[in-house]
Amino acid sequence: MTTIEPLQQHFEDTIAHEHRIEPRDWMPEGYRKTMIRQIGQHAHSEIIGMQPEGNWITRAPSLRRKAILLAKVQDEAGHGMYLYSAAETLGADRADLTDKLVQGRQKYSSIFNYPTLSYADVGVIGWLVDGAAICNQVPLCRSSYGPYARAMIRICKEESFHQRQGYELLMTMMRGTDAQRQMVQSAVDRFWWPSLMMFGPPDEASTNTEQSMAWGIKRHTNDELRQRFVDMSVPQADKLGVTLPDTALKWNAERGHYDFGAVDWDELAAVIGGNGPCNIQRVAHRKAAHDDGAWVREAATAHAAKAAKAAQG
Repeated sequence: MTTIEPLQQHFEDTIAHEHRIEPRDWMPEGYRKTMIRQIGQHAHSEIIGMQPEGNWITRAPSLRRKAILLAKVQDEAGHGMYLYSAAETLGADRADLTDKLVQGRQKYSSIFNYPTLSYADVGVIGWLVDGAAICNQVPLCRSSYGPYARAMIRICKEESFHQRQGYELLMTMMRGTDAQRQMVQSAVDRFWWPSLMMFGPPDEASTNTEQSMAWGIKRHTNDELRQRFVDMSVPQADKLGVTLPDTALKWNAERGHYDFGAVDWDELAAVIGGNGPCNIQRVAHRKAAHDDGAWVREAATAHAAKAAKAAQG
């Protein structure tokens, strides 16, 4: 028996018993690379996701709404930091992950490549986008990699709060003027289908789902999560008083789920491929922010070195 075989067996037994893989544990290189890719892309999504809503901080209609939005965007920055830290426990370098993002070698969630055209978009992102994120991320609290699963517990609690904030904003606007109600409906029309795309390609076209589920990284397939999101969103839309832009949407008593129309997978492929409405703008803004912050990182490094030297006497 080679040295690797008992380590492989221990890894597989750990997964089979639904225990956690920790940073110091042996793991297959494929598992490590998969976790770095997934956590890195998740971190990028949180950081890039600050931009669409951050666009409205200075134009929020009241001090209360401004404070709420500012706090939410700050939360998203924190989520990105938790996740980059989790990736570092796998040997990833945070600067390298950022370089991969700005060079187009790592992706982030497709939803953040769509523009926020009105203030109602802030509420719809909270309701639909954060709602989709919750469907996708709550099972990740039981992910097989310990640091990722533990980070997700706090992230999901905060995302749930963000969703309630978004829904409350939309309820307020729907009690307002005709123009406000039309603004909300327009935002729903624009974000509904991209929200369904957030779960990734259909199961038959997904190249990573089977292995990720075998390793206990994922607990549900893309299509299962997408269906769960639709079933959750329809009654919420009815309560809100908006119409979801899908004529095929109807309850199927035999399945016990809502049927819904075909997602435009060509659009998803185009956005992932860098041809969405805001791909270039989002990455350019992230790169500029990273470049502008170089002096802060250099100063922090110099201060840490000075402090370490002083501690040594």
